[in-house]
Amino acid sequence: MILSTYVARRFLRMLAMIAAIFGAILFLIDIVEQIRRFSDENIGLSGAAGLSLLNITASFYSILPLITVLAGIALFLGLSRTSELVAIRASGRSGIRVLAAPAVTAALAGMLAVAILNPVVAATTKRYDDAVAQMRSGGGQTVSVGDNAVWLRQALPARDANGAETSGQVVIRAGRASPDATTLYDATFMVFSPETGPTRRIDAARARLTEGAWELTDTKEWPLTQPNPEAMARTAPRLELPTDLTAARIRDSFGRPEAIPVWQLPAFIQGLERAGFSAQRHKVWFQMELARPLLMAAMIAIAAVFTMRHMRGRRMGLLVLGAFGCGIGLFFLRNLAQVLGDNGGIPPALAGWAPPIVALLFALGALLRLEDG
Repeated sequence: MILSTYVARRFLRMLAMIAAIFGAILFLIDIVEQIRRFSDENIGLSGAAGLSLLNITASFYSILPLITVLAGIALFLGLSRTSELVAIRASGRSGIRVLAAPAVTAALAGMLAVAILNPVVAATTKRYDDAVAQMRSGGGQTVSVGDNAVWLRQALPARDANGAETSGQVVIRAGRASPDATTLYDATFMVFSPETGPTRRIDAARARLTEGAWELTDTKEWPLTQPNPEAMARTAPRLELPTDLTAARIRDSFGRPEAIPVWQLPAFIQGLERAGFSAQRHKVWFQMELARPLLMAAMIAIAAVFTMRHMRGRRMGLLVLGAFGCGIGLFFLRNLAQVLGDNGGIPPALAGWAPPIVALLFALGALLRLEDG
């Protein structure tokens, strides 16, 4: 137990050090990118630093498995360089038992990352997207899913009595929507003016999104600026309302799955499905988050296959390169499984759990073969 605790502490020290180095590198790279991206907005160095702090959390969280495999390589290299690994193995401890301590520690770190870091990443990602939308489009477009409705908000070009263009807002509520996000049913459009507040209400049995406009069917419109809106209400079989929304933008506005805390994903998935939208991406992401601790343990096992031995000379460099290459291969295999899952090619559970399970089984098989040899 003392030996396992010692190895686990060494691994945690390596993981924290490598994570700090990569975090600093990501911050420096991203701050330059934010300055370049928003050079026309005059955000300044402090503004770019704030955006970078919000943005790098998602990048850091995504490369956490690669940081884990590097920490595993550094751990076993350090134990080999000081001949501690030789002493441990000479005491009769098997390779699997040596691997158990850092692998379990990596899995526990993965659980903490999913439980704590995932909500932090979701919050910072949402704040970053909101800040970018505010700078680029004035914060004119948002989408959310309620218990029994879909809510959208968009910017609406309007003209005053002199013909000058002013900004307006439209809040849209729909009972449900088509899976491709191009048709809303039982929709209500509330038009707001920045000077006078609500100006129009339009109810439509169906609203179909076309290029540059909503095509409303079976409509009833109330002029809310009149003393008696009901008396002035009028109906029409068809009406058009200008918009700059697109189907892709609506789907993207539901948020990347990464922008939703893992604790809220099941309820969010149910809300999407009730509203008529496809929740495939979110289901795949949820399964991948559940499998993240196993993925981090698999990364340690991969590092152990190549570096948990007494190494000297050129052979050490090749083995380290092989370990890191296999870690990158597993990382891209996981991303490939995510793409296949998002497209419906494989079930979400298979996309999330198959890569780490397969990698862990292969690594354990290789370790057992080395032990037998």
